[in-house]
Amino acid sequence: MGSASERSYTRRDTVLFLVCLGLSLFGLFSPASWGQGISAGLRETVLWPLVWLQVRAEEGKTSRVRLRAITAQRDSASYLAQGLPSLLAENERLRQLLSLSRRLRTRYVAAEVLHQSQATDGRTLLLSVGSREGVSAFDPVVAPEGLVGVVLNVGDRSSIVMTWAHPEFRVSAFTVSGNAAGVVAPSAAGEGGLEFRGVPYRDSVPVGTLVLSSGLGGVYPKGIPVGTVTGVVREQAGWERVYRLLPAANPGSAAHVLVLIAPAGDLARAFPSDSALQAQRLDSLERLRVADSVAQAARDARVRRTDSLAAIRRRTDSLAAIRRDTTRVPPRRVVRPDTAAAVQPGTVPPSRVSPSKPAAPGDTAR
Repeated sequence: MGSASERSYTRRDTVLFLVCLGLSLFGLFSPASWGQGISAGLRETVLWPLVWLQVRAEEGKTSRVRLRAITAQRDSASYLAQGLPSLLAENERLRQLLSLSRRLRTRYVAAEVLHQSQATDGRTLLLSVGSREGVSAFDPVVAPEGLVGVVLNVGDRSSIVMTWAHPEFRVSAFTVSGNAAGVVAPSAAGEGGLEFRGVPYRDSVPVGTLVLSSGLGGVYPKGIPVGTVTGVVREQAGWERVYRLLPAANPGSAAHVLVLIAPAGDLARAFPSDSALQAQRLDSLERLRVADSVAQAARDARVRRTDSLAAIRRRTDSLAAIRRDTTRVPPRRVVRPDTAAAVQPGTVPPSRVSPSKPAAPGDTAR
């Protein structure tokens, strides 16, 4: 029984093989037009489900490839977008540094602030330039905003900078108006700021005054912005005042700086945004603004005083009118004698009675 069924399956397979072989030979040796027509008919009828599945598989594969490409592009765009603000800030800072280098009249070396293995709280910086580029000890280091520090130690390809946050930092300075001079040093309280020390007690420095390096001592040239006065730290009666300064440059955010090589002269023109002329012009504008506000306040006070005087005058006039009305005596009514007495019925008014005459002797007899 089993052998008969197996023989039937074998015969069926053989027949199918021979049929397929015959169809293959027929398609191989038949004209090309016949083969194309037969293949098109098979694709549209018997093989249509398989063709549909193949098309869907190709579309799915293409979609997956496009999805991967779009995902990669999105991730790249997200990564670039995250770094875009820092790139824009760095680009703007490099533009400012380039503008400062064009305004400088002394020799300089551009340097990059390198990463340090140990945290130093911004007290020292490691630069990418050294003695090969002409850098030497005690060369001032500046940023577009102002003074950063001074070169402390020089190597062959690198150098260490002592910033204004270092406890040993000192620079002689004066106010932009020139009315006070002193020494700028780090804050004694460790607040991360600067102090303007040695200012005579008689020389008061208003808040917002710019402090520049004075050039005394031969280390720092004249005219580099150091900081801005923000208040009084302490004062000793009759001797000196110590002012708090907001530093002009932040060493912690500096990525590129300029090292001045043997500087000389006044560098105030190299910092137009913080120069003396700019500060004086801003001070003049502020004074004009204050003067205008004072004049406007005076005009307003004058107008209010005039309005008050007019109101007082109107009130005085009204009170005078009321006083005149209350003190005025009403006119007396004149009463005539003939109307004062009441007239009785049957009587003759006195005005109509003729005056009595003495009776004549003849009338009495009558």
